[in-house]
Amino acid sequence: MTLAFLSKSARFACTAAALAVAAAVAPAPAHANDLLVAPTRVVLNGSRGTEVILNNIGTEEATYRISLELRRMTPDGGLEEIENANEAEQAALDMIRYAPRRVVLPPNQPQAVRIGVRPPQDLPDGEYRVHMLFRAIPRPRPVAEENQGPSEGFAIRLIPVYGVTIPIIVRQGNLTATAAIANPRIVEDNGVRAIQFDLSRQGERSTYGEVIVTRPGIDLPIARARGIAVYTEIGQRTVIVPVSEEFQGTLAGPVRIQYREPDGDGGGLIAETQAVLR
Repeated sequence: MTLAFLSKSARFACTAAALAVAAAVAPAPAHANDLLVAPTRVVLNGSRGTEVILNNIGTEEATYRISLELRRMTPDGGLEEIENANEAEQAALDMIRYAPRRVVLPPNQPQAVRIGVRPPQDLPDGEYRVHMLFRAIPRPRPVAEENQGPSEGFAIRLIPVYGVTIPIIVRQGNLTATAAIANPRIVEDNGVRAIQFDLSRQGERSTYGEVIVTRPGIDLPIARARGIAVYTEIGQRTVIVPVSEEFQGTLAGPVRIQYREPDGDGGGLIAETQAVLR
């Protein structure tokens, strides 16, 4: 992106905007900028640790800085980064240990990141969560390349900074949770017809799973979404599940909506409802 010569005030505004864009992180649940992270969610019970595996599927060496941050879920299912932690959130930050904190990944060379937990002896029962951020460090560019541009005027080069975040959850005590599905309806999401409903949660821990929408007489699900969570800071959120292309024109009618644990956790039914979409 190149900008012609501007006034002093205009240059200041453009510079500030460029820095804001360059510093933004583009989080993704599974991969970003050729980085794969597995698993995409970590649950720790007690003091036993685990590890996540990073893999650079690109063609060039990449460097990532690893850090922890706090995020809260919003009623629409989004995650907002926060600065002022409450007591439980600060406890989560204090008890998580991990190494290394910076990795250099050649192409197709996996790297393990070790994660441990040291809960204090007086830790109250409950669920504690942080988010681990893998932030790409831009590669330095040759001076000759940086010097290319207009001989006069003002130029800005925007370098996007990519990142991946995954939740790290610590559960203390024997925690339970239940969920319920209500008010299913047909909506349009980014030009695609979808099914929206309210997903509520009660209990001491979060829920996590996939949503499967089926119709009587049809073998395949008409809509499906994985990685649907309701974290402990909220009691209800909205869920929007895009409908498969072949069923876009035939949505009205009876459906069954199921919220199930991931197959790796047993695939148990968390919540279910039957409704008639109109």
